[in-house]
Order: sequence, then C-alpha cells, then structure tokens
Amino acid sequence: MEKNMIYDAAIIGAGTMGMAAGAFLAGQNRKTLLLDAFDPPHHHGSHHGGTRMIRHAYGEGRQYVSLVKRAQELWEALEKKSGLKILEKTGVLGLGPRDSVFLKETRMAAEKYGLPLEILSSSEVMKRWPGMTMPKDYIGCFEKDSGLVYSENALKAWKEEALEKGASLVTHSPVQRIDPLVDGIIKIVAEAGVFFSKKVIVTAGAWAAKLMPELQLPIQPVRKVMGWFDASENEFGVSRFPSFYVEDRDKMFYGFPTLNGGGLKLGRTDGGQPIDPDQHVQNFGAYPEDEGELRDFLKTYMPEANGGLKEGKTCLMTQSVDHHFIIDYHPEHENIILACGFSGHGFKFGSVMGEVLAELAIHGRTEFDLSLFSIDRFRK
Repeated sequence: MEKNMIYDAAIIGAGTMGMAAGAFLAGQNRKTLLLDAFDPPHHHGSHHGGTRMIRHAYGEGRQYVSLVKRAQELWEALEKKSGLKILEKTGVLGLGPRDSVFLKETRMAAEKYGLPLEILSSSEVMKRWPGMTMPKDYIGCFEKDSGLVYSENALKAWKEEALEKGASLVTHSPVQRIDPLVDGIIKIVAEAGVFFSKKVIVTAGAWAAKLMPELQLPIQPVRKVMGWFDASENEFGVSRFPSFYVEDRDKMFYGFPTLNGGGLKLGRTDGGQPIDPDQHVQNFGAYPEDEGELRDFLKTYMPEANGGLKEGKTCLMTQSVDHHFIIDYHPEHENIILACGFSGHGFKFGSVMGEVLAELAIHGRTEFDLSLFSIDRFRK
C-alpha cells in the first residue's frame, strides 16, 4: 500500500472495544481502518460464549459506575438501532459472606450513586430463588435493573455500524509491528500488507503485550473455561432466575440463567492457567478442574442445576496485576492509544470504551476520569 494512503485512525484488534471504537470514529467521518488477526466475531478471544454480565453497583470500585451507566445507555441505543437483541434485564444477584470486601464496595457504590440494590439474608435469597442453596452467614445483593449482554450480537451490531459508516475492515491479518515514523505517521506492518495512520488504537486483548514489548505491560493472558449445564427452565429459566456471581471464600464464580434450553452457564472469574495466546485452542476438559470446579460449585450452591454438561468452551482473559484496566497513551508516542488488561470484567464497558477511545483519538480528552487506568501507576 502506498504511503499516501493514510488513515486518520487505525485500530489493531477488532473485538468488542476495537469494533465499537471503529464505529464511533467512522461516525465522525474519520478515515478508519480496523485490523484483526481473525474475523470477528470468533472463538479465539474474549467475546464468545453468548453472554456477558452487566451490573452497575460495582464491587471492583465506585470509579467504574459512571462508565457502566453510560455503557448501558449505549447498549440500549445499539439494540434499538441494529434490531438485534443485545440486553436482557434478568437482574444480577451477588452472594458472599457478610463481611465480603467486594459486597461492601458494591453496597457503597449503590449508595453513592443512588442505585437500586436490595440487601437480602440467606433465607430471603433461598425463598425467592429456591434453586439457590447458601450458608447462613452469606448475604445477597440484588440489582434488578442489571442483567446480561448478548456478546456476539453486540459485536455483530458494532461491526455492521462500523462498516455502514465507512470503516475498512481487514481480517485474518495479524499485525507484526507498529513503527512510529519521524513525521508523526505510524507504519503498521501486518500479514495483509503495510498500512499508515495518523493515530493507532491498540485493542488487541491477550496480544497487547506482544505488540508493544517495549512497555513491559504487567498483564497475563489466562485460559478460562465456561460450561453449560442441563437445568430446569421452570427453576432456572431467564424469566425466573437472575444472572449471578458468588464469592466462594477464596474463589469467585459467575453465571447466567438457562436461555431457550441452552443450559445454565457457569464460569469462574479468577483462577485459570497462564497461556501464550498463540497457543490457545478450544480444549475444554483438558484439565480435570475444567468441569470439576464448576461441578463442585453446583453441588454446593445450586444442586438442582447440576445436570448433564451440554457444552464447554475456553476463552482468553487478560489479567492486569491489580485487576484494573489499562487505558492510556503510549508513554513515548501520543498518537498511539492502548486499551488492554480488562481482567475479566471489561466486556460490559465495550460500548463506552468505543466512545472514549474515539474521543481520545479525535480530541485528546474525554469527560470520564480515567486516572485509575493510567499506565503510570505501574511506573512509580
């Protein structure tokens, strides 16, 4: 490709964050290029598996609440515009010990932002949702206005919008190198060819550290599993049972009601095996704990959902050392923006991250406070 073909913005990694950013940039009449090593949506990253949770009273920190509220608005608008089903307000039920730090932060976030959050005793939880079994010293935090995002539909909708607005998408083309040039233009060497852009946004997920080795990003790709288990629609169906997360002493599990007979979905937010993303394959069951840990959870907390395994999948999660996102400019090149390390709780923010990254690329600023996500926190 000739160098006189210069994009306003090139996005490396056209998953959820990247595709949404592409849609926002193209919508602002920016000449936009999206590059991906695969063809999204696909099964090689972090967006497959059908569903992701969205909750507003945020146990990871009150600083996330403004972002997730805006994310919900954008998901609702995307659903209306695309005609695809993207949101399901199942409510979200969080369970854990009464002294749980995570649930304490959840309650404080709800109080600060006036979010509806019911605090329930263990007996109240089990009465309302008989499929749950929990220790007497546990409490429940139920947020009725939260629920789930249909992840692959969401990505399809952003893809349609980005292409409709004029973005260029190059698939099956891994990026090998990002070279800032002396004239402020960035050269991108990819399998499909060489591209040039004024700005680059790196949303490459588990491959972010490989693309920018000079930054020594403190992130670790991790192999994660999720399973779908045969469960009664009358007890665990989407109209009767909430999306949920459970703090099981030293572990954290999450799950979703069964959708159209697909089975109750269950996974674990922590744990997993560190992995080179280039070595990731769909091999659920390769480790005894893949199904074993999920079974142990079901036996303890949801014995009536401990049915046959309908399906099992693996995915990649990229964990930062402090579990917070990394969203910032490259320390040496202000025309390179990175967004990575979403640590297993980033998907719900995909819509607002697209908006934020486009604002950073176009205006060099955003109204949201991103100080928590600064790369400088690792350099002190």
